[in-house]
Amino acid sequence: MIRPELPHNEFERQSAVNKYQLLDTLPEESYDNITALMAYICEVPISLVTLLDRDRNFLKSHYGVPFNESPRDISFCGHAINSEEVITIIEDSRRDVRFHDNPLVTDFKAIFYAGVPVVNSDGYKLGTLCVYDTKPRKLSNEQKNALIAMAKQVTNLFELRFQNIKLMQLQDKLKKRNKNLKKFARIVSHDLKSPLANIISLAELLENKKDTDLADESQQYLEYIKTSSYALKDYVDGLLKFYASDELLEKGTETIWIRDILTELQQITNLDQSVNFSLEGNSETITTNKSAIMQVLVNLVTNSIKYNTKEKTEIVITIFESETEYLFSVSDNSDGIPEKYIDKIFNLFSVVGSEDKYGNIGTGIGLASVKNIIDNLGGEIKVSSEVGVGTTFAFSVLKQL
Repeated sequence: MIRPELPHNEFERQSAVNKYQLLDTLPEESYDNITALMAYICEVPISLVTLLDRDRNFLKSHYGVPFNESPRDISFCGHAINSEEVITIIEDSRRDVRFHDNPLVTDFKAIFYAGVPVVNSDGYKLGTLCVYDTKPRKLSNEQKNALIAMAKQVTNLFELRFQNIKLMQLQDKLKKRNKNLKKFARIVSHDLKSPLANIISLAELLENKKDTDLADESQQYLEYIKTSSYALKDYVDGLLKFYASDELLEKGTETIWIRDILTELQQITNLDQSVNFSLEGNSETITTNKSAIMQVLVNLVTNSIKYNTKEKTEIVITIFESETEYLFSVSDNSDGIPEKYIDKIFNLFSVVGSEDKYGNIGTGIGLASVKNIIDNLGGEIKVSSEVGVGTTFAFSVLKQL
């Protein structure tokens, strides 16, 4: 018996094997389907997908044999990856000086062998797709071509796995960054709220102090300070809500009476009783994440009220149910959104630029939070609007089983 030599690039080849993280993994249907198919096409009892490790031949798929590894120094595949041939064929191993007294031959009757190296995108031979028989034989051209083609398919599976590994690593990295960003935003936002409150309080105290005779210009400066401070406070509060929206999604589902949704919306948003609400739908209850849905609806209803300069605000809320999702809409008679802003309103920090009826300009965070919640609930949101007539936000939420 002649033991297979190590390739000249063995260190790099072994590193390539390791990067796919396939060694010692459980059987997988995609590989087992290939070995079963090759055993059928080549009319042999044994078919394997192998990976050559440091001192063993790991069998990622082993059709026709009960074990999943064997010593590398007796492997046929060790010779196959050293060959310059596309396919290595040993018609009768008993007549081959390299194998005639090999334990695989003497003990397991590995008489016939045909193997094609599995070569990755960098040119390293990781292992083989191979077939065995317990008697001498030949392969037809069609069988050889099938073995070569399916070895390439094994390579494709390896590469797909590696891409998935990289995607998972990137996902983990992004999760960590996002977690750190949330923590940073939360800390900074909380740290800013206290000095902002002090600035606002001091400005109001100075403005209202009776014995202070401030010039008109100074009074104007104080007003600028208050306005800017309130705007920054809204910005900070918006950031906190945006990053808290992900936490809402962690809450479980519950069954909600739709009438209760309307009642809560009225209590939260219609403080001056200036809004006429109406409700339409085809269901009395829905089962979903109540906290998340209420934040979406409160945000949309609040916008309907703030950006409406008409004497009476009219808001129609519809909630319909299909087999797979809940369909919501919030329609109003607001001032409407100019068409040039429609495609941008869900972008974080994107603002329409116009003041609401209280003289404030939005932060561009509220609708971004709404979209973030709906996306994570498996739905989508759309908006249609006509300036001077009104706006409709329609969104869907997948039912959770």
